[in-house]
Amino acid sequence: MKQSSGLDALLEALKQSGMNVDGSFGGSRAEADDSGSGDGGNAAGGSGSSAGGSSRSRGGFGGFGGFPGFGGFGGFGGGGKGGGSSTEVHNPFADANMPKLSKKAIVILVIVLILVLAAAYWWFHPPINIHSIDTWIFVAIFILLPIFLVFSTKSKNYKTGTKKVEPNKGKAKTFKVLSAIPVVIALVGVIGGVASLSLFPGNAAKYATVLETTTEDFASDIPEVDYSQIPVIDRDSAVLLGDREMGSIPEYVSQFEISPLYSQINYQDAPVRVSPLVYADLFKWFTNREQGIPAYSLVNMTTQDAEIVRLDDSPIYYSESEPLARNIDRYVQLRYPFYMFDQKSFEIDDEGHPWWICPVQTRTIGLFGGTDIVRVVMVDATTGECTDLPIEEVPQWVDHAYPTDLLIEQYNWSGAYQDGWLNSWLGQRNVVQTTPGSDGMAGYNYLAKDDDVWVYTGVTSATADNSIVGFVLINQRTAESHFYSVSGATEASAMESAEGQVQNLRYQATFPLLINVGGQPTYFMALKDDAGLVKQFAMLDIQRYQNVAVGDTVAGCQEAYEALLATNGVELQGSAAETAGVKTATGTIVRITDAVMDGNTHFYVQLDGSEEVYDFALPNMLGIVAYEVGDQITFTYIEGDPVSSVQSLGGEETTQDAADEATQDAADAEANAANEPGAATAGSSGGAVEQPQEDQAASGSQQEQAA
Repeated sequence: MKQSSGLDALLEALKQSGMNVDGSFGGSRAEADDSGSGDGGNAAGGSGSSAGGSSRSRGGFGGFGGFPGFGGFGGFGGGGKGGGSSTEVHNPFADANMPKLSKKAIVILVIVLILVLAAAYWWFHPPINIHSIDTWIFVAIFILLPIFLVFSTKSKNYKTGTKKVEPNKGKAKTFKVLSAIPVVIALVGVIGGVASLSLFPGNAAKYATVLETTTEDFASDIPEVDYSQIPVIDRDSAVLLGDREMGSIPEYVSQFEISPLYSQINYQDAPVRVSPLVYADLFKWFTNREQGIPAYSLVNMTTQDAEIVRLDDSPIYYSESEPLARNIDRYVQLRYPFYMFDQKSFEIDDEGHPWWICPVQTRTIGLFGGTDIVRVVMVDATTGECTDLPIEEVPQWVDHAYPTDLLIEQYNWSGAYQDGWLNSWLGQRNVVQTTPGSDGMAGYNYLAKDDDVWVYTGVTSATADNSIVGFVLINQRTAESHFYSVSGATEASAMESAEGQVQNLRYQATFPLLINVGGQPTYFMALKDDAGLVKQFAMLDIQRYQNVAVGDTVAGCQEAYEALLATNGVELQGSAAETAGVKTATGTIVRITDAVMDGNTHFYVQLDGSEEVYDFALPNMLGIVAYEVGDQITFTYIEGDPVSSVQSLGGEETTQDAADEATQDAADAEANAANEPGAATAGSSGGAVEQPQEDQAASGSQQEQAA
């Protein structure tokens, strides 16, 4: 018995499905011969006249008969009727009697189809993962749709019959069943998508717990601002500075440009933005690809210094501007075909070596919902060497393991669905969301803390009004999330308030940065002119956003802001109190009066022997209402002109000498009482201890000195 080859088996399977591999799809050889559509093509190119008749009725298949085995297509050089214009236009799948194909032609056709599919996969490189929407789209367009069109057309033709095909209910039913297969597969994807929706039973609770957030105290968790480490410019300003620095390397200007990425990272304890150079165009890539990309841009966000860092020994070969195999997206996806990659970032390690950080997604809800990050693939931008790590093992220098947009989305899930899906739409009790930016998109900024980059954004109610209920900080390396309950103005309102302070100059405020000034949550912004250059700085009290200070320098702005807080009765803590010059005063009140300023009551006090006026702002200094002229008073204040702002009220703020003397008086009095013979007896019976006249006089004198 002769063993059949794999090709013979393939042809036999095609025959069983109704396809005539000798010349037509679905019709018998006799039917094909009767149609007269193939004789002319079986010649080696012939005149194509017999094929031309068929070509006229089929609409445009003439002109290919020069290839053996493609008889029904007419001839390349045969002209005649095969090359004539078509009088009817038909769906190419509409005729069941397709051109006769030889075994060799079928093999070639199959190979071509496989190559086209492989080329499409290589170019679009979707992940081979059932949870990827890109994969479903790719399969639907390149596989499911063509299969459905072919099988459904064959079924229709066999059901009704055509000039070339006799009706055949069996084959019509077979092809109808086959055409349902891609529909069923597509339906599985639709069902999986529905099962991913938050309204699906049980999903709301899952979405609410994708990101775990803890509530912290702002003053204790956020250290006081270090002005040498906070970014004073935004991304747009960094881009402007980087582009201007390109002029310092004229040999690169015509060949390369700076990528718009500009990732913000912590580099050597300073906030910086880094972005690689890219090839200026396709021709520049062709002429420079062997040498690679020679540098990247580095902008210090604090000092506003920009430089182009040259990579003499380790140029960048894997980048976004590579069109073929070294394109970073294509390279890492084909290296890990089953991974779903999220938004990548460009970073440098502690030695300044360039890397691509590629987070790996997973789906935790349904087929497409509950996106989270489980792994990170680190790609050496020079060698292409990949390091695949679980998220918990990512090194400290990596700052963008979690994309910013994903973290904002995850927090919004918890803010919306913490009390269920129905509540997120109807009652909206406890429903919160992150604040939008000035452009209506998500508004956020970055804060350096513990050598990590934290995403900062305000949190507002579901109605998105002009106030916040707090703000959230999320670590981009670990997804650690902290919420701080602080009511006040939104970032957009703060920007408008700062711009109002310099409205005559028409400066524009950058998106605010959150800082801690003396225990007070504060918005810090740069004010830029129309050219995008930073001209001034502004600080705004989040809780009392009418308190806005502007300065030409960061130090000047800080000094003006702290003095403004003190003037308005805001008590500062820590180093800010020392910087503001907090002093202590003790004396007898000789004059006290009250007045209402901006809706708040202020008490103004003068002490005996002093011309200085002290401002006790209510409600912080409410204790002043218990004092009147002639009373002794002790308080701390910040010196000002024309009035000094009181910070705290009470005897605990006395000078150190007075406190030590009062302590010594108490010790002397206790010793004297213990030495009196009757004192112990009287004291033990609950009676009062009589103090000798001499001690009373001495004690009174010491008390006066202490006061």
